[in-house]
Amino acid sequence: MHEECGVFGVWAPGEEVSRLCYFGLYALQHRGQESAGIATTDGASIRVYKDLGLVSQVFDDTVLTNLAGHMAVAHVRYATTGATTWENAQPMLGPVAGSTLALTHNGNLTNTRELMEAVHAASGEDLTGELGRGSSTDTAVITALMNLVSATGAPAGWDHAADRAEAWPGLPPAPDGAPAGGEDDGPAPDVASAARRVLPMLRGAYSLVFMDEHTLYAARDPHGVRPLVLGRLDAGWVVASETAALDIVGARFVREVEPGELIEIDGGGVRSTRFAAARRAGCVFEYVYLARPDTRIAGRSIIAARNAMGAILAREHAVDADLVIATPESGTPAAIGYAQASGIPYAQGLVKNAYVGRTFIQPTQTLRQLGIRLKLNPVREVIEGKRLVVVDDSIVRGNTQRALVRMLREAGAAEVHIRISSPPVLWPCFYGIDFATRDELIATSMSVEAIRDSIGADSLGYLSVDGMIEASGQPGNELCLACFTGSYPITPPREGVIASLAPASRGREGAEPRPSAPRYISPDLITMPDLATGSTRATAPKRRTAPQPQTIRVPDGARPGAGAGPADPAPAPEEGHPQ
Repeated sequence: MHEECGVFGVWAPGEEVSRLCYFGLYALQHRGQESAGIATTDGASIRVYKDLGLVSQVFDDTVLTNLAGHMAVAHVRYATTGATTWENAQPMLGPVAGSTLALTHNGNLTNTRELMEAVHAASGEDLTGELGRGSSTDTAVITALMNLVSATGAPAGWDHAADRAEAWPGLPPAPDGAPAGGEDDGPAPDVASAARRVLPMLRGAYSLVFMDEHTLYAARDPHGVRPLVLGRLDAGWVVASETAALDIVGARFVREVEPGELIEIDGGGVRSTRFAAARRAGCVFEYVYLARPDTRIAGRSIIAARNAMGAILAREHAVDADLVIATPESGTPAAIGYAQASGIPYAQGLVKNAYVGRTFIQPTQTLRQLGIRLKLNPVREVIEGKRLVVVDDSIVRGNTQRALVRMLREAGAAEVHIRISSPPVLWPCFYGIDFATRDELIATSMSVEAIRDSIGADSLGYLSVDGMIEASGQPGNELCLACFTGSYPITPPREGVIASLAPASRGREGAEPRPSAPRYISPDLITMPDLATGSTRATAPKRRTAPQPQTIRVPDGARPGAGAGPADPAPAPEEGHPQ
């Protein structure tokens, strides 16, 4: 299972951290609409509550009151393929180094197959944590790997030399073949040591926010594909996928979590180490579509970037028209930029039903097609008899634009000129976005003129790759452009990836489920690394009237130290060598 998700974490003694998470997840709801979860700790236990549905559907006041503590992590999830099941909701739990780990993840791993094989080789069928409870996500594999490293040390036969070469290009191999994080090969004594050992083993895109009973952690992959930021409260700290989530909880933006950086937050303040050299390749589609318009990424305002995309689009694809309208809401900033640059008046020609989710992140084609008709309605009084420029952010399959052009013509539009504020999507994403297989991407099999004819528009124009880079405000060599150019900054899987974990089988009556070995599919049939699409549980548990959060006790004698107020943030670590 792979997701474009939102992650949030808070360390704030004296604050109602569950409610801070609730509002933070509200700000990140656009990143995932299928499940939501919050885990909290008071230093003696971890409680987690998660369920399928929107943030407002999963949590109520009673649930939030029961999630007491001084620290929390939270997650909204969107599964790009396969089953949406309770077992796959996050945070994920698991034992690590005598503590309990609650972990959230935004992104996709590209070496999940190798990691899963390492876990199975060490544990056989006796899996613990979320894998043992039926989860089928790469996030559960990370949790299991953290436990494995803390219990027995590095997986037997794991290629630490390759990890070091990947994490620190140009450095000579470690003379003793030690793991890339600078740790020894034995069992990791604590969560931080396990993380420094495991993070260099991961390939792909990952922004992680996790905690044990004492410390909040955040880590970002060496390419910084997905955003992750650090903010400061008067009495604590916040980490989140987007700056908009900091704003909604009253946190002040401090800085981004750097690519290849691990941050630890507790009563002693904020500590930073680097587990890999930064090789920036931030996802350009965050600027095009994914992030909220009121977010900033790498110092660039998203709404300013989208305005600029529209303005450059007007320069590249001018047309005589009467009105510029947007496909709301994601196309609005670019449409405004197009109107300002072209001098053509902007008007609201389409009304969006605010209570229907994004069609892009509906998990099946049937729901996507239904959602298009439900969410947009043309305003006949505005568009009748007019030559329209209709600005949208992207064309993936073509369904939205085809239905949209038809609706606009039925409402009396004289001409419909489609303008797209990104280049044609030609390649699948391996790093966490729900793009279809290449066969389903309309631009891979059709020319621009053929697409225009297919959707029924009078003309069609895409923003150029150079124009998109210019609008993002980032150097082109620090962006991931793979879905537009086919140039992948992180090597995709080559020899097939995990398609599913076979449903767990039961032995004697009442025995715990035992997951079977993974099944594999050819990379020709997939767009991104894929884990199990099934679940050991036939249906998600019914919502309880009274919340019953899961409680996991800390081993005797393991108690947090005296908490201090927030200290100054750790500066971003220097690049060039392990710390």
